[in-house]
Amino acid sequence: MAYVVIAVCFGLAGGIVGRIKGSSFLLWFLISGLVPVFGLLAAIAYRFERDELRRQCPNCGRVTKIYDALCTSCGTELEFPEVAIAPERG
Repeated sequence: MAYVVIAVCFGLAGGIVGRIKGSSFLLWFLISGLVPVFGLLAAIAYRFERDELRRQCPNCGRVTKIYDALCTSCGTELEFPEVAIAPERG
C-alpha cells in the first residue's frame, strides 16, 4: 500500500513537470509512477518542447518542429531546412 501512495505522488510530480515542459502529462505520470525516483529525474532532465526550432512544410505550409522528418498534416518527407523559424517562446 505504501508503494502505491509513493508511486502516485511521484507520478503526479513527474506529470506536472512534464506538462510544464510542454510534453504529455499522462506519459510522464506513467513513467514517474512506474519508476518513481528515476522517472521524476528524467522528467526534470527532459528538454523544453517550446524551445525547439521550427520549420514550415513546403507542401502545405504547416509549421512543425525542426526535428520532424514527416509533415503531420500532409505526410510530405521534410529535408533539413536552410532557414529555421524561431521557437514558440523565444
